Amino acid sequence: MSIIQNNLAPFRHECRALQAKLEVQDIDLRRAQQDRDDTSLMRVALTDITERVQTAGMLQKANANFGWMLDSVTDCAIYMLDTRGHIESWNCGAQRIHGYSAEEIMGRHFSLFYGSEEIDRGQPQQELDAVMAHERLEVEGWRVRKDGSTFWANVAISTMRDESGNLCGFVRLTRDFSERRRHEQILGEKNIELERTKVAAQKANLAKSEFISRMSHEVRTPLNAILGFAQVLESSLPRSSPIQSIGLQQILKAGWYLLDLINEILDLAVIESGKLTLSPEPLSLEKVMLECRAIIEPQAQKRDIKLIFPKFTIPCFVRADRIRLQEVLVNLLSNAIKYNREQGMVEVTCAENTSGRIRICIKDNGMGLPPEKLSQLFQPFNRLGQENGTVEGAGIGLVVTQRLVGLMEGTIGVESAVGVGSEFWIELNQSSSPQLVTENIGPATHSPQTHGRSGQRSLLYVEDNPANLLLVEQIIESHPHVNMLSARDGNHGVALARAHHPDVILMDINLPGISGIEAMNILRKDQTTKHIPIIALSANAMLRDIENGLEAGFFRYLTKPIKIDEFMSALDGALEFVEKGL
Repeated sequence: MSIIQNNLAPFRHECRALQAKLEVQDIDLRRAQQDRDDTSLMRVALTDITERVQTAGMLQKANANFGWMLDSVTDCAIYMLDTRGHIESWNCGAQRIHGYSAEEIMGRHFSLFYGSEEIDRGQPQQELDAVMAHERLEVEGWRVRKDGSTFWANVAISTMRDESGNLCGFVRLTRDFSERRRHEQILGEKNIELERTKVAAQKANLAKSEFISRMSHEVRTPLNAILGFAQVLESSLPRSSPIQSIGLQQILKAGWYLLDLINEILDLAVIESGKLTLSPEPLSLEKVMLECRAIIEPQAQKRDIKLIFPKFTIPCFVRADRIRLQEVLVNLLSNAIKYNREQGMVEVTCAENTSGRIRICIKDNGMGLPPEKLSQLFQPFNRLGQENGTVEGAGIGLVVTQRLVGLMEGTIGVESAVGVGSEFWIELNQSSSPQLVTENIGPATHSPQTHGRSGQRSLLYVEDNPANLLLVEQIIESHPHVNMLSARDGNHGVALARAHHPDVILMDINLPGISGIEAMNILRKDQTTKHIPIIALSANAMLRDIENGLEAGFFRYLTKPIKIDEFMSALDGALEFVEKGL
């Protein structure tokens, strides 16, 4: 046993030596690892320090650039405030707008830019409170410069907060909007003036329309006597002498011309007021042309003018107002005859153009017009130098024609050459043929002539003008089966109607006491008179007057001057109505 232990002793010694060596190596390894760890930490620290230094440099550079940028803004005041509103920064734009240098303003409260009234109301602090509540505020108002002058400012205020959301201060941007405000005030004043001008123009236009209406009434009243009695004399027996007949023809010609002139002026006034209403419908051009030809042929025959109208081999329809289209065509045909040469020619053609519209051309071989006069054709009251000529006119007809064509969604034009003639044309929208009404409406009836009636009839005429009363009396005298009563005012007319129960009442509108419409309303409410047809006969001839009268309940609305045929036709219609009612 001792031998073995003695043999192992060297081995134990080597093991202890080896263990000690290993322990030393382990200590060395731990120290090396610690050194490596320390080196890494130093490197991280150094990197962090380097980055901080670099960031600080960048921030310094950014701050320098930002300051330079703020100073380069000269049209906007940009400055910082602390949390209490004292100025901490000031750019060149602020100096230019407010007038203070940076040295004068730094540390002062921003309320010095406000007037005394705003300061008394606490407006500066109210604005800061609003910004803190909403983070941003934009206002406009008067602000005060260093020299005491004021300017209109647009101010935007925002909060500045740190990373934790704590308020650090405010940023204010102020712009001088004085010039913009001045322009807005000028624009506002111009708009007000424009509105005043518009109102004045509307009043003037209304006054013009009312004046034309009144003048039309005042002219129609005496013209009613002139034309009415001339018609009575023309139709009276025994026949007038040749000299008297010529005189009557001149009176009638002048009177009807004056009436046409009044009607043209009324048409123009109504069109310009925008109150003209049309009733567009599919119209057969063939029928319209026949109607126009019947109207215009007597005028052409007097000057030996040959009329050539188109022959319609296939139906042709346009969409237009019947009355107004006839007025347009008759006016153009009348001009083609009036301004033509003796034994001249007027040719009417109709054709579909490339756009699918119908073009109606009226061509004459008169003297024609030079280009400089063509451009003046549609100017009101411009007769192109014909004022001293033999052809009557006021220079209104073509203007009315142009406006009417436009209202019917059409166009009008003219071509002319001196010594060759002129060609007026209008284009209208084409239309399909109207649908035929298949309802059984019974046979057409025609008003019988009053003088052929059996039995006595009575007519009450309510009129304050003695000449008009006398005229109707003379017209009725040729029809002995009609007895006429008369009243000079509305109240008297109502009393006579209740007392005598006439078959028909003829009522003026402008009457002493109560108007004709008021008198009619009274009679309509009376059980004993409500069935009597009442015909209006008035010098109020504006379209709205006629429409208002018919809407009020008149059986017919006739305008002065009286056309005897039209008057008797209306009277026959009223008497026929009475007979059917009986």
